[in-house]
Amino acid sequence: MNELKKYALIVAGGSGSRMNAPVAKQFLLLNNYPVLMHTMVRFFQYDHTMELILVLPEEQFDYWRSLCKSYEFEIPHKLVKGGKVRFDSVKNGLDSITEEGIVAIHDGVRPLVSNETIDRCFRMTEDKGNAIPVIPVVESLRKIEGKDSKAVDRSSYLTIQTPQVFLVSEIKLAYGRGYDPLFTDDATVLERLGKTLNLVEGNRENIKITHPTDLVIAGALIKM
Repeated sequence: MNELKKYALIVAGGSGSRMNAPVAKQFLLLNNYPVLMHTMVRFFQYDHTMELILVLPEEQFDYWRSLCKSYEFEIPHKLVKGGKVRFDSVKNGLDSITEEGIVAIHDGVRPLVSNETIDRCFRMTEDKGNAIPVIPVVESLRKIEGKDSKAVDRSSYLTIQTPQVFLVSEIKLAYGRGYDPLFTDDATVLERLGKTLNLVEGNRENIKITHPTDLVIAGALIKM
């Protein structure tokens, strides 16, 4: 059996609103290098033959190209126009893939995904068809019930990360069935097809940069 082609679909449609930043969070500097470039380097280092697909709002294309020139960023990638919501952006990226293979769908603002996490996800997908990286919840949880709350068993819960990795044909079929506001990530889209999700170990440093403190934490972690 021939090895399936690998793709990394990196979705970066965020803004700088919660960061109180003048530019979108994916373009903020992390150790003097744009966050999004750190993210793309992770996948290129894992497998330089992998096809990288970057989904951005169309109005950010020129700015991204100027950043690539300024930072001499020469990793090959395909640029795809994003949609109104993340679902549309992922679907646009998937529509640009014309061959069967394995696709990793990853948040552009998770620049600290480890090589080991990426590898576990691809290997599990090769074996069982999909892979979702998770980490255990370590803090206490409470469930709100009206005006009250009660403690819940945190061992019953997991935190979900990306990349979420799938067979191209299956995730394209799932996205082709249309949007539902109940979808929270790519895994829930596939789950609607009745597929069993395969969980793998993520890495705790694989944080999503959303708030200013996240950028500070990422800056410290990336130096480790």
